[in-house]
Amino acid sequence: MSTDSNSGLPRRVVTGIRNGRSVFVSDGLVPNAHLHASIPGFMTSVCWATQARPELPLDGSDPALPGVRITPSVGETRLMIVRFPPDSVMADPSFDPAAADAEQRLHLPGLAERFERENPGMHTTDSIDYDIVLEGEIWLELDDGAEVHLSQGDVAIQCGTRHAWRNKGTAPATMAFVLIGAARS
Repeated sequence: MSTDSNSGLPRRVVTGIRNGRSVFVSDGLVPNAHLHASIPGFMTSVCWATQARPELPLDGSDPALPGVRITPSVGETRLMIVRFPPDSVMADPSFDPAAADAEQRLHLPGLAERFERENPGMHTTDSIDYDIVLEGEIWLELDDGAEVHLSQGDVAIQCGTRHAWRNKGTAPATMAFVLIGAARS
């Protein structure tokens, strides 16, 4: 994954069609990326979002600007890159859970509200998620405490389950998430 060496934020290249020809529309840092001050090493970014019925060519507006709802409605998608610091960051005595919650609610609208207070990190979304480990290692925990260890290149398909991501290692883990809004029956 290419990141800006100074900011650690992901780069995004967007293509489009102008006058019937393929063009580069933009090339730069993801505009909806945030380094969380209250959780050192935690970076979230929404790289792109689509409506339930996207149309081509695109109209030129950016669908993933800050404030876009993280949890997609039925048929919508979100592409996120997230860097998880080791869990030890949250165990540090200086960690302020109230500040972390406030910052996440600001930068992760629609998702932060789903994090459970009594079991930090545990959440459920109405989506099918393709989760890819780009760098490092991470543990996927389900609601019954069952866990699976994932390493670089591993893929998890999350099907609307209650879960949490745990970085029990000593180095950051970077993941790509494709969220596809789904209806529950």
